[in-house]
Amino acid sequence: MKRDGTMKVITAKRAGFCFGVKRAIDITFDMAKEDKKGLFTLGPIIHNPQVIAKLEQEGISPLEIDDLDARKISALIIRTHGIPCQTHDTILSKGIRIIDATCPFVKNAQHYAKLLKKNGYQVVILGDRDHPEVKGIVSYAGDDAIVLDDNSALPKLKPKVGVVVQTTQPIEALKKALSQIIEHAREVKVYNTICNSTALRLKETEEMARKVDVMIVVGGKNSANTTQLARLCNSMSVRTYHIETEDELDASWFDNVKKVGITAGASTPDWIIRKVEKRIHAIGGSQ
Repeated sequence: MKRDGTMKVITAKRAGFCFGVKRAIDITFDMAKEDKKGLFTLGPIIHNPQVIAKLEQEGISPLEIDDLDARKISALIIRTHGIPCQTHDTILSKGIRIIDATCPFVKNAQHYAKLLKKNGYQVVILGDRDHPEVKGIVSYAGDDAIVLDDNSALPKLKPKVGVVVQTTQPIEALKKALSQIIEHAREVKVYNTICNSTALRLKETEEMARKVDVMIVVGGKNSANTTQLARLCNSMSVRTYHIETEDELDASWFDNVKKVGITAGASTPDWIIRKVEKRIHAIGGSQ
């Protein structure tokens, strides 16, 4: 065991909230300062349990679409991942005010899916078919849309194919998908809707993982982009721990460790990252 204060702790510069998440959180907490009566988020505003708990303390709780008739709702805040267009129409038909906190980059993906459909393209959406962002994009893409993920075999395609991408996908996944698609379609139009923040975060994390003995990945266990960061670090054979809060840290993880890297998903607030840093320093880390 060696924890003498010489263990160096490095935190990624791009760890934590991305632009879209910060915007959604700012909108929601600003609303919390106003009249909160009948104000809810449709589903969790972001994939971070600690932030959701903090919002509930402020009086704003999440609800699901099936709860619309069971609650007195004055307004619904739409989460960063967006919602299907049919859900949007259902909410409006009930006279409920919509406060749209959908990430602008997700909005772009929805727009391009709709545009491709309008122009006669079969839309291929690269991403996780069970993710709320992808479900929203599918609703704009038409009945013949295809969702392609790592486990999908490429189905038969129409001659004209248009491609959009879940914003948190790695660029390598897009390259892989396109290499398959161009072998089957005569015309391919691609909108690279990957958020630049995601690509830069992955790149910085990869570079950090090459230089440290242990990686701590901070963020919700249900966060796709945080899980992606942990998967990347694990693939590089660096000892990696995915945690949500500092309470999960185990002192034994840092025995005989000289360098620790900390990164965090796009839905991880700065205050959680700071608490993780503080706990690791208390265990035996230096700046």
